Amino acid sequence: MAKDWWRGAVIYQIYPRSFQDDSGDGIGDLKGITRRLDHVASLGVDAIWLSPIFTSPMADMGYDVSNYRDIDPQFGTLEDFDALVAKAHRLGLKVIIDQVISHSSDQHPWFKDSKKGGAKKNWYVWADPKPDGSPPNNWQSVFGGSSWEWAPERGQYYLHNFLIEQPDLNLHNPEVQDELLDVLRFWLERGVDGFRLDTVNYYFHDTELRDNPAMTPDPERWPPISTYDMQDHAFDKNRPENLPFLQRMRALMDEFEARTLVGEVGEAPHRALGIMEEYTSGNERLHMAYSFDMLGPKFSPAHFRSKIEGFFKGAPDGWPSWSFSNHDVQRHVTRWAKYGTEDGIAKLAIAMLASFQGTIGIYQGEELGQTETDLEYHELTDPPGLRFWPENKGRDGCRTPMVWDESPNAGFSTVKPWLPVKPPQAARAVSLQDGDDGSVLAHYRKVLAFRKEHPVLRSGRTDFLDLPDPVLGFTRDDGETRLTCLFNLGPDTVELDLQGVLTGPCLAATSDDGRVSLGPNGAAWLIG
Repeated sequence: MAKDWWRGAVIYQIYPRSFQDDSGDGIGDLKGITRRLDHVASLGVDAIWLSPIFTSPMADMGYDVSNYRDIDPQFGTLEDFDALVAKAHRLGLKVIIDQVISHSSDQHPWFKDSKKGGAKKNWYVWADPKPDGSPPNNWQSVFGGSSWEWAPERGQYYLHNFLIEQPDLNLHNPEVQDELLDVLRFWLERGVDGFRLDTVNYYFHDTELRDNPAMTPDPERWPPISTYDMQDHAFDKNRPENLPFLQRMRALMDEFEARTLVGEVGEAPHRALGIMEEYTSGNERLHMAYSFDMLGPKFSPAHFRSKIEGFFKGAPDGWPSWSFSNHDVQRHVTRWAKYGTEDGIAKLAIAMLASFQGTIGIYQGEELGQTETDLEYHELTDPPGLRFWPENKGRDGCRTPMVWDESPNAGFSTVKPWLPVKPPQAARAVSLQDGDDGSVLAHYRKVLAFRKEHPVLRSGRTDFLDLPDPVLGFTRDDGETRLTCLFNLGPDTVELDLQGVLTGPCLAATSDDGRVSLGPNGAAWLIG
């Protein structure tokens, strides 16, 4: 692929613990992923993104790294990783790996040294208590409670935006920046094609440790489950110092051929779009960024239009990445269940996503129309679910194993898997859909092939149409081809007066003499 292969690409996210277990311990691994890459390639995607595979105590399933330059034994070895990259490249797939550098594990040797006041004493964020012994300020952890934890060994608090076991690195320290850039170089030299940067807007904190202001209450979701969402996070993230560091990262990437950076912007909607724009504007920062704006419950033409239109208005030279599901949120087929049937929503979703201007992401199992797994409390492993059940059931429901066939444990493992495979999920196995032209899997392959065959869907300009709810409509135009894209987000048939000839894998759509009919969850592309 060309240097800008990432622009408009389709990226398939693999959650390693849940993709394929080849070692027989109930946990997915790198050899299993390598064996199943042919399935991924058959979808017509351009790249894979691997969630963290580095050495970790697994307090947060790998998002707490204790060695940035090695593979966790549960997943395999560096040699297994090299073999995975080699096969992916043979199949024409780029390889993107997660990098979690806003924080490490508390078991990392760096933190152990820092806590003792050693050579790396300033590698993490430390602060004195208030005179009464309370934390330095009001900052809250994403996982609940204060984001400060007392360390008696040092007589200070340390910052943790997430779990207590995930202390925040001090990126104000140039030594820390240099070390983290060297980590990236290590993996670039090993052949990876890019990095997905976890919590990219959390890298820097306000050195004055000013209190965050209160968040303006959202009447639809107030009070929130977590105290974290009661604050407007002006000072514990989103700091201006982030931009020069992103420029250093981009300069490193530019030393290598055809590599990419995609950043996860974890932020409330009123800030997220602006941060995405700022972080991707020009050619010196991230190649692309994504937020949680399309990973929530909202499912309306106005919502999707506002996010896409808003981004390109604010950052005409920036680039977004859009996804409907990932390892942190409820699967979208379940999330949007009230708007149609499971298969109807699954097929409509990929038709929409593949028509959006930007790079797009698919989460494993999404191509099967996979639904959220309903778990009982004793089956949970995820810290937020264990802490806030049942108001917050955690993220395990979207992380259950990939379903491959009708054998025990759905072909994922020969032993009991780390999370259960339940009948509703097993019923959507790859083997049950492969070869069925009407399946969700077949539709994914058709839609992604259609996107690849039409460059206008990867790079064309977007202009939205003013159509009645619940229809989302826009044109894509690259100067050579003009496609009209129409999607019925509702359960009833809609008639529209629009000219053009139907093309591509349309859903419940007909066109006759300038009139288009879209059935429930229908989708249509018109050319001409």
